[in-house]
Formats: sequence, structure tokens, C-alpha cells
Amino acid sequence: MEGFLNPSEVLNQLELRENMIAADFGSGSGGWVIPLAKRLKEGRVYAIDILEEPLSTLKSKAEHEEVLNLVLLRGDIEKGVKVPDSICELVLVTNLLFQAEDKKAIFAEAKRILKKGGQVLVIDWKKTAALGPEKGRISETEAKKIAEEFDFKSEKEFEAGLYHWGLILAKPP
Repeated sequence: MEGFLNPSEVLNQLELRENMIAADFGSGSGGWVIPLAKRLKEGRVYAIDILEEPLSTLKSKAEHEEVLNLVLLRGDIEKGVKVPDSICELVLVTNLLFQAEDKKAIFAEAKRILKKGGQVLVIDWKKTAALGPEKGRISETEAKKIAEEFDFKSEKEFEAGLYHWGLILAKPP
């Protein structure tokens, strides 16, 4: 669909290195995590979702596409996940905030697992978008305000297609 969110294009907003360790919060069946894992060939990517079914689908896709650097984890990000402290250099929070009951818990968990200087890529639905969910949308301004409560600094704001906004946040060094 023209103008719709393209994970590969959005990932170009980041300075990725092949040996990075990353996590994808709410990975689903892999729309973001597979393109990311392919770029982080020497690294590792934690794919985390609360539902078993999308993780099962993701496992099959990853095997089919020979993506071997994924660690699939079932867990509720709002309650904490089994990823070690201060291990990741990047956390993806894509199309997740609108679904979250406790948006602050997501930023708290990202801060916990990120190394100093690590980044969070946040993508979510524009409040004015004609498509997408009707409830739970959050503006980039609101997301930045929550992130600031956890000492994240905004590094970049951008349009992520016609229907989404994007933010790159950094954990202080």
C-alpha cells in the first residue's frame, strides 16, 4: 500500500551495526524483527510477544528465511521480560503504545534492558490517520513526555509513512 509503513525504510533512520544486540517489543509474526535481524547478522535480536501464535509463525518464517540470530520470548512487556539488564543497544517499540494499558511500563522495561547510550525506536499511529485503530493512539509529543520521565532524550523525529510517526530516543550515556 502506497505511503504505508515500510520497516526496511524506517530502519534506515538508525545507524545499525551487524553485531548489535536488539529487542523488538511486541514482535508479532516478524514484520519488523526479521528485517532487523537480517541487518544484525553478527548480533542477536530478542523477539518478544505476549501471544504464542505470532511467535510460532515467526519461528517458521525465520527458519524459512534462514534468520538464525533470533531469540523468541513469550512475555508481557508491561510486566517485565526475561532479557538481561543493560544488554541491548536498540529496542523497537513499533505499533505497540496504542495497545498498551501501561505505556510507562514499556519505557521502564526499555530503559532496564538498554545499555547506556542505547536507542529506542518508537513508531505509532498518528492521531489524525484515516486508517488504524480508533482507540489508544498517542501523539509523538505524549510519547516523548513519558520517555523523558525515564531520562530518555529525543534524538530524531520523523514521518514514518502517511499514517505513522517515528521517534528515536536515547538512554543517557
